[in-house]
Amino acid sequence: MKITHIITGLAAAGAETALYHLLATLDRQEYQSEVISLTDRGATAARIESLGVPVRALAMMRSVPNPLAIRRIAKILRRSRPQIVHTWMYHSNLLGGLAAQAAGIPVIWGIHHSKVDAQDTKLFTLWTVRACAWFSKQLPARIICCANSSELAHIQLGYDSSKMEVIHNGIDSDLFRPHPEARLALRSRLGLGPDVLLIGIAGRLHRHKDHGTFFAAARLLRKERPNIHFVLCGEGVLADNPKLAAEVANGLQGHCHLIGLQRDMAAFYSALDIAANSSSSEAFPLAVGEAMACGIPCVVTQVGDSASIVSETGSIVPPRQPELMARAWRDLIDAGPEARQILGVSARQRVVTQFSVTQFAQRYQSLYRNVANQVCGDQPIALAKPEASIPSQPS
Repeated sequence: MKITHIITGLAAAGAETALYHLLATLDRQEYQSEVISLTDRGATAARIESLGVPVRALAMMRSVPNPLAIRRIAKILRRSRPQIVHTWMYHSNLLGGLAAQAAGIPVIWGIHHSKVDAQDTKLFTLWTVRACAWFSKQLPARIICCANSSELAHIQLGYDSSKMEVIHNGIDSDLFRPHPEARLALRSRLGLGPDVLLIGIAGRLHRHKDHGTFFAAARLLRKERPNIHFVLCGEGVLADNPKLAAEVANGLQGHCHLIGLQRDMAAFYSALDIAANSSSSEAFPLAVGEAMACGIPCVVTQVGDSASIVSETGSIVPPRQPELMARAWRDLIDAGPEARQILGVSARQRVVTQFSVTQFAQRYQSLYRNVANQVCGDQPIALAKPEASIPSQPS
């Protein structure tokens, strides 16, 4: 069965990473995959191509409506002839859904946001969300949300509840696992000894990640614990960013490290004593599950499904409350290394049993078969010809 995945872009972010993990885990004997990025290739494109999955980037401008894109995508789909189109995120749901309908191919929508705040969302994105709510009764065969909070929020927005289903993101617990050697390696890069308390956060530079709350909490904690260190990684999280540099200069000089995008995220998490997530809006934060799989206790904000992911293995605080985040960090520090290790073991076990990438892929494989059977009945599904695959170069 051939699946064409259409996604808005391929930056190093949550939905894009979830797509990569799905492609890496799908049964290659049963599924042939290809990816269309509406915008650019981004950091995730090369990772996907390393799996032998072709990627095409359409170089569309972000946040600029272009009805001609529907015709262009439909033409690609007719040439490629997949059995199912799987779209990821709002803009690709709308454009890819309309194009799949024009090409006569069933489409599965993917939703990777929780709440949609009109005060904090671009106008074109708001319009796209509302358009998708209206089209949800016509275009998609199924609508898949990555979190329970996401499903509830979008039902309230008017999405067709009869088509909605939750498939939680999956964490590769073989890749993300405790790694003592990596702990020492990153600390050596930062000039830190093995016993220095290190709190870290992973996330691209985006307003919803609310790095400001993390910095404010770090300043509060450092007043009490002057020897503590903090590390931030992610796309755009670099010392040459003026706003971030100002945050560090405000009481965190020499104790706050901005290291940008990291290739080996398991090594990053393994270097930490405590992992944090300060987001003001999330659905299913992969960074939290990845840190837990590495045996690191987490302090997270109560947004999306974060609280149900962490459960009793860490601490949950309200968003935009740096005082409470600093207090939760302090409580974990005061509990001592043995208590943190026990929490870390429980955190990893929770990921392995509840959020494995194998379960994630199996749910999608079952979904693809069900949707294909709805369309084709009991007839066997013919595989597309190999030459119909999308070429890896941009069109």
